[in-house]
Amino acid sequence: MSLVQPLPEGPLDVVGDIHGEYDALCSLLQELGYDQDGAHPEGRHLVFIGDLCDRGPNSPAVFKLVQHLVKQGKAQVILGNHEINLLRNDPKAGAGWFFDERESKDAPDYAPFHRLSPAARSQLITFVESRPLILERKDLRIVHAAWVDSAVQAVRSVPAGALQASYTLWEDQARQACESPELQQRMKAEAQAWPWDLEDKNHKPPMLPALAEFESNKQMLNPIKVLSSGVETIAATPFYTSGKWRFADRVAWWDSYDDSTPVLIGHYWRSFQPVDRAGLGKEHVDLFEGIAPMSWFGQQCNVFCVDFSIGGVWKARKDKQTPATNFRLGALRWPERTVMFHDGESVSTQNFASSAALA
Repeated sequence: MSLVQPLPEGPLDVVGDIHGEYDALCSLLQELGYDQDGAHPEGRHLVFIGDLCDRGPNSPAVFKLVQHLVKQGKAQVILGNHEINLLRNDPKAGAGWFFDERESKDAPDYAPFHRLSPAARSQLITFVESRPLILERKDLRIVHAAWVDSAVQAVRSVPAGALQASYTLWEDQARQACESPELQQRMKAEAQAWPWDLEDKNHKPPMLPALAEFESNKQMLNPIKVLSSGVETIAATPFYTSGKWRFADRVAWWDSYDDSTPVLIGHYWRSFQPVDRAGLGKEHVDLFEGIAPMSWFGQQCNVFCVDFSIGGVWKARKDKQTPATNFRLGALRWPERTVMFHDGESVSTQNFASSAALA
């Protein structure tokens, strides 16, 4: 078995990013018709598209439930960038439930949240490390952020459980490629000219071209990063996202995807209503601008994002003004191509492989 594994045959329910929203997950599974052990009267199978954790109030409970469903043989899980952060021991905003050094930093935005005991962390890491990056069968492909053929082929040969070693190898190779003396000299000069902490939202940096080049290259030279967090290029201006000022922005890779096999992704935070992306710490470009929230998209209109921004519910809890209904947990039902939401609403998707949409 490798980091690319087969999907089971039969009908599927592909659950979008959960981000620690345990109550929403329980409601969604009930609306979908699953029992507590993941059995379904129609023999359906659950697939979790990654980013189970962070930001929400109960990431430990989400993991416990998902692990139970996997153990029962009723579910599969792929890794998102937030799970990879756990594997890499890379604390990011919203991960105070796992990392001690993030607990106090995250409290103003995300508290109260359940924490995982130190004794339980190694067991969780063992589970996460055994998960694949991609699931596929003849009629469907599932990846957290981007289907890029060169990256997919690179990870096909990586054995399951060997993600950390491969990630480190590719990260080292990318770093070596990026750390030319000339680029390092320019980055050093930029750091001296702009000494503020890049996590400090109150001090917006100017464009730092050397750092932007470094960020873009590091992303694109690591196949695991491409698959789990997307395709990036140098941004037009600095933007603040996920707790840090960044200089390389996302690209709509699906506009170049010309295969006929449909792809399901999460990661990208689409929504039914306009939301305050800056207030959520998501100031990067909105790749769904001009795309209806239930539309398939891309060159062949056969890519669909099933992340409906449940990771932003913390904002509604905190300020009590942002409507919680802007942030929903959904599951795409395949082959029906409908989305069931945790509030019980079922909505049909639109324009699948549509010649009219292509035109």
